[in-house]
Amino acid sequence: MNIVCPKCQSRGLTKCFCILRERIKLEKNISQNFKKEFFGENYNIFVGRYGYPNINVGLLSLPETQKDEKFDNPLLWAEQDYDINKIINLRTQMINANFKTDIKGSRLKELYQELSLSAKPVDTEIKLEKPPSVKINFNAEATPFGPSIKLEQARITENVSVPNKVENVVNDDLTATESLNILYDKGFDEHYLTKIFSSGNLGRTGKKLVPTRWSITAVDDTLGKDMIREVKDYKVNDYEFYFGGYLGNYYIILLFPEIWSYELFETYVKTKEFTTDYEGYYGRKSYAINTVGGYYAARFSILQKLTSIKRQATVLALRFITDEYWAPLGVWVVREASKKAMSSKPLKFDDQSRMMKYAEEFIKKEYGFDLNTILKQSNVMKNQKQKKLKEY
Repeated sequence: MNIVCPKCQSRGLTKCFCILRERIKLEKNISQNFKKEFFGENYNIFVGRYGYPNINVGLLSLPETQKDEKFDNPLLWAEQDYDINKIINLRTQMINANFKTDIKGSRLKELYQELSLSAKPVDTEIKLEKPPSVKINFNAEATPFGPSIKLEQARITENVSVPNKVENVVNDDLTATESLNILYDKGFDEHYLTKIFSSGNLGRTGKKLVPTRWSITAVDDTLGKDMIREVKDYKVNDYEFYFGGYLGNYYIILLFPEIWSYELFETYVKTKEFTTDYEGYYGRKSYAINTVGGYYAARFSILQKLTSIKRQATVLALRFITDEYWAPLGVWVVREASKKAMSSKPLKFDDQSRMMKYAEEFIKKEYGFDLNTILKQSNVMKNQKQKKLKEY
């Protein structure tokens, strides 16, 4: 996938020299003492999508034993404000030991499913085709990782710790949707749920591998839809302005005291280009093709907040991407950046005009961007205007 940062995009470049330059620097600093065989720890799996239904499955493993959750924990990274370099330095220590299989998982199915169910890193013996060479792999949807190399053999060398609640749900006669919602309600986070969903552990019959990119969005969408049903039972309240961000991704989230609807605008600050997607009270009938996974990830975080405060609202979410975000780290950045915004103390307004005036001035000052450019294409604002005309 050709990924271009905001700075290179603003220059009309189709290849990102910022990422290339930084990757070369980082690769020079990575220890090159990778071996063909090692005892290490498995943290996650990566399921590719190219060639579907015949795809690559990778065991993301650290070639040493540290038992440290920081290597695969986006919630921790955001909570402790890890910067981009720190995250990349952690992730590039992990080897993607991959093999080819079909989506039914005819090869090593029991092994990767057991690894994915574990609540902590698993001691694993890995034998590779050859010693890996240093390389950082970036992906717009998933977290980066180190060198990818073909797997010859893998063996789990300890008892895998699977939570009883998870084991019960996986072995029960439940759909994938039912399983995800039950486990989320029992306190398992979206990162863990993506891992077990992607590895084909959930569902009644015909359980299959799901590419990591698709599984991230599927989990966000599934959990989001369940929360939307809950939110629709709550009352509307005030006009509120939320602001926050992480790693160069900033969100302004505006709540209107109306029934549920949601709209997202994503803007590259350098180029002033933006994309948008929207859903009304009855939801979408098709995939959000303009803002893709970020649409569902931001919606998920916003709904987490709305359910916690027992509130229904019309939501206008504005994402501003700055050149601070020079390397793609995955959709989790969107989820955590919007979560930070919704965790901020909101500014409350008596009416819509005051809130929109404040938002317009704030965005102009922070990003040099004219909010009215967006508002002209906003379905949320069109609906607000039509409502006022009807009342009149």
